[in-house]
Amino acid sequence: MAHETQKSTILYVEDNPDNRSLIRRVLEAEGYAVVEAVNASQALEALERSEINLVLMDINMPDMDGYTLTAKIKSIKKFSHIPIVAVTANVMRGDREKSLGAGCDGYIQKPIDIDTLSQQIERFILRSSHA
Repeated sequence: MAHETQKSTILYVEDNPDNRSLIRRVLEAEGYAVVEAVNASQALEALERSEINLVLMDINMPDMDGYTLTAKIKSIKKFSHIPIVAVTANVMRGDREKSLGAGCDGYIQKPIDIDTLSQQIERFILRSSHA
């Protein structure tokens, strides 16, 4: 069955093309399918179009920040179960709480540690499938 080889589909919402390219390479090497979005409207379209298992959400985006977009996605019943992980360089005190308060299920710091990224993602996906 093809299902065993395909881990999960991850939506990566990130306006920086270098970051998108790096994360896509890392995740695809780990067997994930990656759908990219550069802004809120693309992210919402991707959620409608694809079977997304997890969203990696850049917080600092030009049109709508990741906190606002996360809250919007979580308010849509059919998407509310999808784990959303904030990806941010904001590591000041309170940023983690702000991410979780917006509805994010977790938090990954930039610069992203590509050696631990897939384990972190796997944990979030497993946690949500057992919830």
